[in-house]
Amino acid sequence: MNETPVLGVIGGSGLYELPGLTNVQMVHPETPYGKASAPIVRGQLDGKPVAFLARHGIGHIYNPTEINYRANIYSLKLVGVKNVVSISACGSLREDFAPGEIVIPDQLVDFTRGRERTFFEGGLVAHVGAADPFCPNMRQIARNALSSTGATVHYGGTLITVEGPRFSTRAESNLYRSWGISIIGMTTSPEAYLAREAELCYCSIAHVTDYDVWHVSEAPVSVEMVVRTLAKNTEVARQSIRNMVQDAGLSAACSCQIAMADAVITQPGAITESAKQRLGILYKH
Repeated sequence: MNETPVLGVIGGSGLYELPGLTNVQMVHPETPYGKASAPIVRGQLDGKPVAFLARHGIGHIYNPTEINYRANIYSLKLVGVKNVVSISACGSLREDFAPGEIVIPDQLVDFTRGRERTFFEGGLVAHVGAADPFCPNMRQIARNALSSTGATVHYGGTLITVEGPRFSTRAESNLYRSWGISIIGMTTSPEAYLAREAELCYCSIAHVTDYDVWHVSEAPVSVEMVVRTLAKNTEVARQSIRNMVQDAGLSAACSCQIAMADAVITQPGAITESAKQRLGILYKH
């Protein structure tokens, strides 16, 4: 099966496969950054070609810092993906974003410390624009897809990515709240920025599993709490993906697809051959 996927799905905690896929093919792309978290699963969902990647690996074996984000995004690019939806768990930092509800964030704060954040290094430097880190077209497609699921959806909000894998202290949680941040997670950075460098249209569907640790009348977040809430939301996630693949908007032109057009600052004559070969499919301008 060589059809270009209309959608790439990165499944986070609780979403490790896509039921309903037919003509399934497991792909193991080779990247300059090593192996992706898991094989890319290609197949057809309701007649539309899609690609699925389990972010944490088969069996959830990689913690948020161990994930090879560069290999993951590069692999999706290699199989022809142009549109990516990230499914992830998050904690709420707002009273009105309750567990069991869904957020489609529009802003992102990177509070991680130990991760590779860019493809452009080692002889080729670029500064990609990230003022609006999530693709507006994909965010609207996600909103439309969720509208018929019966879920409570919040369209907009700021997501902070922390290093993990531990959960926050109460002091940290309240600090993030004081900054006006809406939700907290551990994987969207640098995934979103790498997707932008790869000129992919990327959005996040974040499933609220808990109130982090700030809420005085709720129990602090735990793995059991996260898993229990995600289990309830799994069908919503799957139905939203089925709806997204049918959206004609996935074929629309978008500025994300030319994000690197004016981003490279290294003079052409100074770009090393090794950098050109390594970046391959990413550097075309």
